[in-house]
Amino acid sequence: FFHFNAGVCSALKLTIPSHTIHGIEGQPLHLTVDYNFSATASEIQIIWLFERPQSNPKYLLGSVNQTVVPDLEYQHKFTLTPPNASLMINPLHMSDEGNYIVKVNVRGNGTIAASQKIQVAVDVPVTKPIVRTEPSSGVVEYVGNITLKCTVSKGTRVVYQWMKNGKPLHPGPNYTFS
Repeated sequence: FFHFNAGVCSALKLTIPSHTIHGIEGQPLHLTVDYNFSATASEIQIIWLFERPQSNPKYLLGSVNQTVVPDLEYQHKFTLTPPNASLMINPLHMSDEGNYIVKVNVRGNGTIAASQKIQVAVDVPVTKPIVRTEPSSGVVEYVGNITLKCTVSKGTRVVYQWMKNGKPLHPGPNYTFS
């Protein structure tokens, strides 16, 4: 009976702000994690893992009470400040896109555990667009066409919208888009 009672009372709750978080390439990203429990704890362990689709999870770093044990390969990139379970990624790269798994173990009268998964998507800011005209002079007499070509060198999820006098342009007899 006592064992059953301890299991019910000592629930561990692990909360994350969202299951998908967008970060910006080159910037720091903070994965906020909160946890609470009603038991008395002799040890609190926090573990962070990273997984890409179709690959095994990789250990990033972990802690027991105040002692952090990083994977030496990634120690300059990831920061954990126990007892806070939040993870700081700095700086964020495209290769950091994937799932981050946090697991918290609390040892008191028995061990209780909880884990959460956060998907991180990395966005690349859109660079300033470059517009080229063909013919390059940009002067078109009464007959003939002019082609405007717009390109950006970097950016994720780029959407192009042509405007004339502040209003969106739509395909018609005078305009074609490709």
